[in-house]
Amino acid sequence: MLQSDKYEYFWIFLLIVVFLPAIIFWISELVIPTSKGSEKSTSYESGIEPLGEACIQFQIRYYMFALVFVIFDVETVFLYPWAMSFYDFGIVPFIEALIFITILIVGLVYAWRKGALEWS
Repeated sequence: MLQSDKYEYFWIFLLIVVFLPAIIFWISELVIPTSKGSEKSTSYESGIEPLGEACIQFQIRYYMFALVFVIFDVETVFLYPWAMSFYDFGIVPFIEALIFITILIVGLVYAWRKGALEWS
């Protein structure tokens, strides 16, 4: 089997990934209207003038909630490859996975006790 035969699907996928967005942008340039009125050049084309300031401070709680979600979501994704090849492993990787899950649970309990999971 030639080396190029192994990667033919990769090269097809790479061509699709490169050219499909370019074609979509080109088609959108052809389809959109090009007339620009005076309303289009204003900052707010909806016609409603903004009230108040644009800079609003958000509570850190929202960011902490998002970070905790991302951390635990990404960490649990690491369990899928392990679960798919569970029967091929021995006892040592099983113990390592249990340690990993224990660390996740301890982190979740810690975040829960600190109130990082409370939305109100």
